[in-house]
Amino acid sequence: MAAPLTVLVMAAGQGTRMRSDTPKVLHRVAGKALVEWVVDAARGAGAERVVAVVRPGDGVAEGLPDGVEVAEQSEGEGTGAAVLAARDTVLAGTGPAATGGTVVVLSGDHPLITADQLEGLLAEHRERGALATLLTTEELDPAGYGRVVRDESGGVDRVFETKHTEGLSPEELAVREVNLGTYAFDANALFDALDRVGIENGERYLTGVLPVIRQNGGTIAAHNTKDADAAIGVNDRVGLMAAEHAAQRRIIDEHARAGVTFLQPGTTRVEAGVTIGRDTVIGPGTVLEGSTTIGAGCELGPHTTARDATIHEGATIIHSFVLGAEVGPGVRVGPFAYLRPGTTVGEGAKIGTFVEVKNSDIGAGAKVPHLSYLGDADVGDGSNIGASTITANYDGRKKHRTKLGKSVKTGIHTSLIAPLDVGDRAYTGAGSTITGDIPEGALGIAREKQKNIEGYADRVEEDSQK
Repeated sequence: MAAPLTVLVMAAGQGTRMRSDTPKVLHRVAGKALVEWVVDAARGAGAERVVAVVRPGDGVAEGLPDGVEVAEQSEGEGTGAAVLAARDTVLAGTGPAATGGTVVVLSGDHPLITADQLEGLLAEHRERGALATLLTTEELDPAGYGRVVRDESGGVDRVFETKHTEGLSPEELAVREVNLGTYAFDANALFDALDRVGIENGERYLTGVLPVIRQNGGTIAAHNTKDADAAIGVNDRVGLMAAEHAAQRRIIDEHARAGVTFLQPGTTRVEAGVTIGRDTVIGPGTVLEGSTTIGAGCELGPHTTARDATIHEGATIIHSFVLGAEVGPGVRVGPFAYLRPGTTVGEGAKIGTFVEVKNSDIGAGAKVPHLSYLGDADVGDGSNIGASTITANYDGRKKHRTKLGKSVKTGIHTSLIAPLDVGDRAYTGAGSTITGDIPEGALGIAREKQKNIEGYADRVEEDSQK
């Protein structure tokens, strides 16, 4: 860019209408804080610096993304006062940055502004040689918004408020283009004009600079966008839900355009950090969160939750939770399985019904079909874990690992007491409690000999009648 670009994010204020101890701009939409959405859009549009305006001690500074500078607003009310609070920060230093360059002003509680919209705003700003450029739209009901009147050249003649319509002409009420509250400014013109803006109702309004710039002969431009989601602001939990709904629609649409099928998108939640490969099918009630990565040709759901998971191509996960685990190619999981952090499941393996696996490595082609718990275990390739097999990994002080070799077969109801090493091709007898190592190819069996007590039922019945 010809001039340095600084983005100011208005992030001050607790947002008491949120009824929360969390500052408003740190509430999350699709897994990202409101202010993080805005910062990402700014950086996507090429911002060299992002400065957040905060109130001292409001807790916002501690939750900002890395690299965001902070300007504290210790006095004054209104958007104009907030921008003035950042003047020294914006104009600090030497060289081109000291002249200010271009400043974009964004609201930290409007998360759905996009980098494309900001790039369009900046292009309009440069092409018209404007000192101020507004982001506008005609896609909203204009009632209550500041409406934009254009001059003969297509620039902005004035912006007028319509919260109260008394005294407005039919021509004014017919204007549909509205100001979305996102601006690009020449920094020097912005701060010079702000010094001349008076206080109204105890506040200094940023929009007050527009007539000042216009009166001084400066050009005011507008960039019209068809995407009105940038107007969605969050002031309470209802607004937070509206932003979440719009963000979900945008995220799911983007994945669908990239080749992902959503069977019931209205029941699915996908956070902003999730990646999904083409030809993957996402079933109803599925939740994908955090840094989850899903390969091509997978099937997830119905009713599957994956958080910070890595799921490779061709995997199928039904009615299950996968949290911080890695699922290899072609693996089948569920229904009703629970893969916990630290778990890796090798290619072609199966984790079946009501199986929980924690901090374990399950080898390629291994099968844990049902009703088992494996914690802190290494299961070799091709092993088969019988129903209701568990690893007892905790001795009351430390956790220990259970190691099963390749092609091990455990009988049903086997308890494996760690630390334990079971060799390749070994077996365990059903109902065994294994406390010692089993050599390769051996059968480990540890259970008492069955004893039948004749006439026991008669004795129980006699006792019950006494």
